[in-house]
Amino acid sequence: MAVIVQKFGGTSVADTQRIFRCAERVAAARREGHDVVVVVSAMGHSTDQLIELAEAITTSPNPREMDMLMSTGEQVSIALMCMALHKLGIDAVSMTGAQMGMRTDRAHMKAKIQGIEVERFAREFRRGRVVVAAGFQGVNDDGEITTLGRGGSDTTAVAIAAALGVGKSGGACEIFTDVDGVYTADPRIVKNARKLNRISFEEMLELASQGAGVMHSRAVQAGQKYDVPIYVRHAGKPDEGTIICRETDDMEEILVAGCALKRDLGRISLRRIPNTPGVQGMIFSLIGAANIIVDDIIQTTHGDSASLSFTVDHGDLADVKIAADKALEQLGSGELAVEIGLAKVSVAGVGMRNHSGVAATMFKALGDAGIHIHNITTSDIKISCIVPKEHGERALQVVHDAFGLGDDSSEDDGAGERERRREPRPMARKT
Repeated sequence: MAVIVQKFGGTSVADTQRIFRCAERVAAARREGHDVVVVVSAMGHSTDQLIELAEAITTSPNPREMDMLMSTGEQVSIALMCMALHKLGIDAVSMTGAQMGMRTDRAHMKAKIQGIEVERFAREFRRGRVVVAAGFQGVNDDGEITTLGRGGSDTTAVAIAAALGVGKSGGACEIFTDVDGVYTADPRIVKNARKLNRISFEEMLELASQGAGVMHSRAVQAGQKYDVPIYVRHAGKPDEGTIICRETDDMEEILVAGCALKRDLGRISLRRIPNTPGVQGMIFSLIGAANIIVDDIIQTTHGDSASLSFTVDHGDLADVKIAADKALEQLGSGELAVEIGLAKVSVAGVGMRNHSGVAATMFKALGDAGIHIHNITTSDIKISCIVPKEHGERALQVVHDAFGLGDDSSEDDGAGERERRREPRPMARKT
C-alpha cells in the first residue's frame, strides 16, 4: 500500500478528546494497510504560552534558547498522540526532529530544511508502526535544536511526504485543520466565500504568500517543487476538502481562483540614498542576513539620490530597522522612515495569463468603494494592492464580489455543483 502523511494542526489536537478523534483517522488509514506518518503541532495555544513565559523572563531571549523552549510543545503532542494510538490498538512511535533526521541550516527560529534521513521511517514501517513526528523542528549540523518558523509543521509534513516519494508512487499528504478546504477568500471575513475542489500550486502559492492562512507558502512551494499533491481537509469532517495540485488546462478557464488579505504590514523607506550601482544589493544583503522577507519593493530616483521603499510584516519591523540603520551607516547618508497600519489585498488565478481586464476590474472595485490604493504589484497570475489597514476587510469583500467569486446559490446542491458553476466574469481573451 501507499505512504500516507497526515498533519494535524494545533486546534485539531487542542485537548485529549480532539487528539483521540485525530488518532481514529490515523488508525483508519493504518488499518487499510497504509504506512502512515503523523505530523502534529503543539496543542492549542501552548506555543503562545511558551512565548509568554519567555517574555516574562526577558524581552530579548536568546534565539537558541527560544528554539529549545519552543520545541517542547510538539514533544507533548507527539507523546499524547502515540498514547492515543496505543489505546486504539495501533503500534506507534513518536520522534522529535532530531530522532527522525530532520536536518536544517543554522538559522535559529527561522531554519530551513536541508534534508531528511528516511531510513528511520523505513525501519519503523517494516515493524508495522505509525511514525508520529514532531512538526516545526529539526536539528542542525552542530546537533542544535532549530525551529522552522511560520508554517513549520505544514512544511515538515510536505517535506516528509516528498522524501518518502508521495506523489511519484501514490499516497497522499493530508493537512487536517479547522476549515474544510481552501476557499475563494477567508470565510470568516467574506461570508459568501466558496470552497474550491482544487487549486493549482501556483495559485495557492500566491494566495498563501499574500495572507491566505489555510496553508503556508513554504509548504506549498515544497509541494510544487517535488510534485506532492496536498489535500486540505477538516479534522472533524469526512469530506475530501481541497486538493492542491499541478495546473490543468481547464484551470485557465477560471479567471480568478481566489482573493487574500494580508494584515499588519509596515513600510520601510530609505530616503535620499545615493543613486549609484550596488546600493540596493548592499541594503538587501543586510536585510537577507537577518532572515527577513520583504515585499512590494519600489524605487524612485531624483538625479543623484534615490528613495527605496518596501513592506514587511509588523513582526519583522524591529529587526528590519536594525538592518536598515546599518545600511544607512555604511552609505554615510540618507534617512529612515517607518509607516505602519497597512494591509494588502490580492487576487490570483492562472486564467489571468489569457484574459485582459483583470487589473481594471480590481482597481474599479476599490475605487468605487472609496478605498485608496498605496502601491500596486503584479505577477503573471497575481495582482496586489496596498491599502489602509482599516479598509482591508472591506477591500477583500468588494474585490471578491467584483470577480463574481461568491456562493450565491439558494439551494445546497453540493460542493461539486458549486465548483462547476464557478465561471469567470466575461473578459477579453488575449491573442
